[in-house]
Amino acid sequence: MTQTEQIHPVDAVLPTGRLAMLGLQHVLVMYAGAVAVPLIIGRALKLPPEDVAFLISADLFACGIVTLIQSFGLTQWFGIRLPVMMGVTFAAVGPMLSMANVTGGTDGARLIFGSIIGAGIVSLLIAPVVSRLLRFFPPVVTGTIILVIGVSLMRIGINWIFGNPVGPTAPSLVDPSYVAWLDSVKALAGGGSGVPAVPEKLALAPSVPNPAYAPLTGMALSALVLVSILLIARFGRGFLANVAVLLGIVIGAVAASVSGMMSFAKVGEAAWFAPIMPFHFGTPIFDPVLIFTMCIVMLVVMIESTGMFLALGDMTEKPVTRSMLSAGLRTDGLGTLIGGIFNTFPYTSFSQNVGLVGVTGVKSRFVCVAGGIILLLLGLLPKVAAMVESLPNAVLGGAGLVMFGMVAATGIRILSSVDFKSNRNNLFVVAVALGFGMIPLIAPNFKQWIAHGLHPLIDSGILLASIAAVLLNVFFNGATYDERRTKAAAMAADGGH
Repeated sequence: MTQTEQIHPVDAVLPTGRLAMLGLQHVLVMYAGAVAVPLIIGRALKLPPEDVAFLISADLFACGIVTLIQSFGLTQWFGIRLPVMMGVTFAAVGPMLSMANVTGGTDGARLIFGSIIGAGIVSLLIAPVVSRLLRFFPPVVTGTIILVIGVSLMRIGINWIFGNPVGPTAPSLVDPSYVAWLDSVKALAGGGSGVPAVPEKLALAPSVPNPAYAPLTGMALSALVLVSILLIARFGRGFLANVAVLLGIVIGAVAASVSGMMSFAKVGEAAWFAPIMPFHFGTPIFDPVLIFTMCIVMLVVMIESTGMFLALGDMTEKPVTRSMLSAGLRTDGLGTLIGGIFNTFPYTSFSQNVGLVGVTGVKSRFVCVAGGIILLLLGLLPKVAAMVESLPNAVLGGAGLVMFGMVAATGIRILSSVDFKSNRNNLFVVAVALGFGMIPLIAPNFKQWIAHGLHPLIDSGILLASIAAVLLNVFFNGATYDERRTKAAAMAADGGH
C-alpha cells in the first residue's frame, strides 16, 4: 500500500488551483448567511454606515480565523479537523436584538461583545461535558428551537421589505397640521391666557400614511430578488442552485443601481485594505444576566454542532471520537471568544456547507482551509463590506424571506422525524414551546411589570422556547439519548442557520 493510499480523503491535500476554486465555492454558499447577522445587529444598534460596514469586515475576518482553527486544527485541543466552515449563528440574533433595542450605539455594541466574550469563556470550559447533555436535546427539542429561530427571524426579513414599524419608515406619520395646532396651544399656555399647560408627555398619534413605508418600488425590488432565487433554485443545477440566494442578491443589487436606488458613494470612499483591530468600539461591558443569556444560546448552538459533527463524520467516513468532538466544540467556544474580541458574534458550523460536502463528494478538510483563507482576506477589504452595507433593505428583504424561511423549514424537517403518532406527548412539547417562543413577537410589552434586569433573558422568543422545550421534554419523555436520531436530525438541517 502506497503512502497516498494510506491518506484518508479528509486529510488529502488537493492541487492548489482546485483547492482555491472549491474553497471559493464554500465561501459563496455561506456568504449571504454570514453577512446577514452584522447587517441586522449593526442597523438595530443604529450605528453609522461605516461602522456597520466594519462589522461585516470583522465578521468575515473572524469567520476565516475560526474556520482555519476548526478545519486545520490548533494543537490537540482545538479543531475537529473535518471539512467545516464556521459562520455566525442566527440563534444569537434574538437576544442580541433585545440588547440593541434597550441600549443602542457603541454602548450597546460593548454590552453585546461583553456578553459574547463571557459566553465564549464559559463555552470553552463546558465543551468536554456538552456531549453528556445531548439527552436533553432530542430532535423534538432541537427541531422546535430551530423552527422558533426561523419564525423569529422572518420578522426581520419582512421589515426589510416594507420598513420597520417604528422610526422613519413607520406606517403612519403625525399630521403636520396637528403639530402646528399643538405648537400654537403651547405658545398660548400659561402667561395668563387661561389655557392650561400642555401635559409634559403629551404625544400626537400618527394618522397620515407614510410614503416611506411599503413603497411599491421597494416591494417590486424584493419580488425580483425572491423570484430570481426561486427560478435559480428550480432550474439551476449543482453549485448554481446552492448559491441561488447570493445570485438573487446580486441581481437585486444590479436592478437597484440601474434604477438609482443604490449608491456606490460609500464604496468609493472605503479603503482598499484595513486591518481588523480588537475592541474597535471600546472596552466590552460585562453584564452577568446578558452573559447568562448568551450562555444558553451557546449551549443550544453546541448541541446542534454535536449532531452536525457526528453526521459529517458519517458523510466523510471518518468516525468522530470523543476527543475530536471535544476539540470541535471547544472551537465553538474559542470562536465565540475571538468573535467578541474582534467586534463580532458567536460562531458555529454552517450546515449548508456540510450539505455541500455531500453534493460535491469532496471530503478534504483543506478545501475549507482554503475557504477560511479567502474569508480572512475578504475581511481585510473594506470596499467589499461597504458594497454589502450599501444594499437597499428591499434587496435584503427578498433574500431574507428565503434565508430565514429556510431556517424555519429546517426545524419542520427535523420535527418530521419525531414520533408524534405513538407518543402524543411530543405534540405538547412542540405546541407549548412554540407558544412561548411567540410571546415576545406577539406581545412585546408582556414584560413591563417584570424586573428590568431580567428583560434581556425573557425578551427572546428563542430562549423562552429553548427553556420550555427542554423542561417539557424532560417532564413528558424523561432524558434519553439516541445517537441515530441525533445524526438524522443533523442531516436534515442542511438548509442553513
